[in-house]
Amino acid sequence: MSEKPIEFACQLSPVERPGTSDFRLYDEAMSDARLGHALGYTTGWVIEHHFSDYYPVPNPLMLLSNVAAQCPGFGLGTSVMVLPWYNPIRLAEDISMLQLLTTGQVHIAMGRGTAKAEYDAFGIDMEEARERFHESWEVIQLALSGKPFTFDGKYTKLDAPIKLRPQLGERKPKFYGAVSSPSSAVVMAEQGLPVMALLNYSNDVLGGIIKDWRAASSDPAAEQTFPLFTHCYIADTVEEARAQAKKYLPYYYEVQVNHYDSDNDVWKDMPSYKETGKMMSMLRHYTNPENLTGQLDVNLIGTPETITQRIKELADLGFNHLVIRNGTPGVPRDVRHGMMRRFAAEVMPHFRLAARKAA
Repeated sequence: MSEKPIEFACQLSPVERPGTSDFRLYDEAMSDARLGHALGYTTGWVIEHHFSDYYPVPNPLMLLSNVAAQCPGFGLGTSVMVLPWYNPIRLAEDISMLQLLTTGQVHIAMGRGTAKAEYDAFGIDMEEARERFHESWEVIQLALSGKPFTFDGKYTKLDAPIKLRPQLGERKPKFYGAVSSPSSAVVMAEQGLPVMALLNYSNDVLGGIIKDWRAASSDPAAEQTFPLFTHCYIADTVEEARAQAKKYLPYYYEVQVNHYDSDNDVWKDMPSYKETGKMMSMLRHYTNPENLTGQLDVNLIGTPETITQRIKELADLGFNHLVIRNGTPGVPRDVRHGMMRRFAAEVMPHFRLAARKAA
C-alpha cells in the first residue's frame, strides 16, 4: 500500500451519446455524482464551457449546489472558473454561498480561458485575459477575507467599502490555478495559488511543474493539494483498455476542435496565447485513434495493476488529488459507471486514502 495519502475524485460529466438532450445530459452528470459519492470518491469536479457540445455547463456553481443537496459531505470542484468572464465580487459571493451550503470541501480551480468564441460572445478582448485574471483573483481574496474593502483597479472599481455576505465559516474554499507548463506554474505560485494540471505530459514536464512551483512559492514546504485530471479506462488487459480509449477519445477531440475552432488557429494574432495556439493545433491530430499512443501512455489506461503503478509515479511527483475520468462527450453511462466502480474496487484499496471530510 502506498505510504502517501492521496485523494481520488471524479468528474461529473454532462455527456452521453451524440444527440442526447440537455435535460438528459444534466441527469447524467447527477448520476455520476451520486455514484461517485457512494463509491467513496472525495470530490466531484465540474467543467465550465458555453455554447457547444463540449461540457455545456455555463454555471458550475449552480450545478454543484444541486450536488451538495443530493450528496452530503461530497467535495465540490470547478475546472475551471474562467475569471475574466465574471464580476469578481459577485463570483466571491457565489463561492462563499456554495461553501456554506455544503458540508464538503469546495475546490475552485481558475483559469483565463482558451475559446475565442466564448470571449467574443461575452464581449471581452482575449488579450486582456491575463490582466483580468490577476485583478479578479486579487478582488476575490479581499472579498472573502471577511473585512470591509474598496478596490481601484482597471476593470473593477469600488469606492465605498463593502463587506461580503454571506461570511465564510471555519471551512474555507481551496483555490488553484490551472497550468500547462512549468513556466505557468511559476506565475501561479507568485499569485499564491497551488496548481491544477491535466495529464497530457511526460513525467519530466509534470515533475517540472511541481518543482518550479515550489521554487517560486513563498511557502514551498506547506502542505498543499495538487489536483491532476486523468483519463481512465480499465480492462483485464492493457490492449483491451487501450482499444476502449481509442473508441471514445477521438470524438472527444473532435468536439474540442469544433469548440475551440482550432483548425483556424484563432490565436495566431494574440501574443499572450502563442503557446496555447501550439498546444491546440494538436487537437485535430488526436481525432485519429492511431495518433493517440502518447496520450494513452501517460494517462491511466490499462489493467488495475498497471494503473496502480502509474498512480504511484504521479504521487511521487507530488500530485495528491487525482480526478479520475472517462466521462468525455459521447461516452454512455454504462461505460462511465463501469470504470468508476472498477477503479474504486480494484485500484483505490492499494492506496492510503485521504478521508473525505464529513459534516
